[in-house]
Amino acid sequence: MGKPSGPFKGKRRASEGLQGTIALDKRVAVITPAFRAARWLGEAVKSVTAQTHAEWEHWIIADDGDDYETLLKSQGLADPRQRFLSTGRIGAGASRARNLALDRIDTPYVAILDADDRLKPEKLARAVAALGDHPIVSTALDVMTDAYEHLRFVGDGPDQVLTPGRYKFTALSMDSMIAWDRRVTDARYDLDLTNMTDLELLMQLWQKADRVYHLGTPLHDYVKVSSSMSNAEGVTDRMIASKRTLLARIEGGHYRFAAPDAAEGLAGFLGISLAAEAAYPIERQTRPDLLFEDNLEPLLRRFEAHQKPS
Repeated sequence: MGKPSGPFKGKRRASEGLQGTIALDKRVAVITPAFRAARWLGEAVKSVTAQTHAEWEHWIIADDGDDYETLLKSQGLADPRQRFLSTGRIGAGASRARNLALDRIDTPYVAILDADDRLKPEKLARAVAALGDHPIVSTALDVMTDAYEHLRFVGDGPDQVLTPGRYKFTALSMDSMIAWDRRVTDARYDLDLTNMTDLELLMQLWQKADRVYHLGTPLHDYVKVSSSMSNAEGVTDRMIASKRTLLARIEGGHYRFAAPDAAEGLAGFLGISLAAEAAYPIERQTRPDLLFEDNLEPLLRRFEAHQKPS
């Protein structure tokens, strides 16, 4: 598990508001790892350049040796706010690519965007506004096919403050839609995990941050690509292994969470999610188009119902 480093010097505690000149710096580094991403990257880049919040840098990290800067220029998508890096390897992994950028950025805010996903135009503006008062921001997801056809929403509803223990019962799908204030909390992606790296990063962030502000408007397009990390062949076994690893870490006191409900709530979620993983292949035999989120959510709601006092 990497430790935060890099050039950013400004610090503030989670309980403090931004004041004076530090409040004027609203730059966001959008970090996008790119592995065999030529088909998708243009859509992701267009969604960044369409943001109503203009103070962004888009860090695109090649993990396949491709020249994405030249590709974007050829598509008329070059922008002076883009930054290009390379892992120097083929398939080093999204975590290593993201960490490469995290070690170099000097912006107060960072947001994650996978190469096959997109941001809605208001995503960064609303995230930055919320980050003025909260250390981490998440948003509801617009889950869609790789033809950008809507499948379902995840986490849609009212804007709300969520404790770490409650977060995954709302944001029950992937977590690479988050943004955070690096002056409050920061972390690096775990290079030892094959899956669930976004949630593990959040667990690190929650050691200094006690809450997430969740925007209930679907501001992030989560594209279900069959060859992606979360949908590829063999993913169930890898997801189960990673979830078991995280659960063992929580139960072993690996994370010193700032919020008192974090360990119990996250352990509860992971236990339910493991049960959903076991049932998912069986459910898909009769419902081949079933999304994992549709399999998981009823289990979470039943758990919540039993938790409520009678």
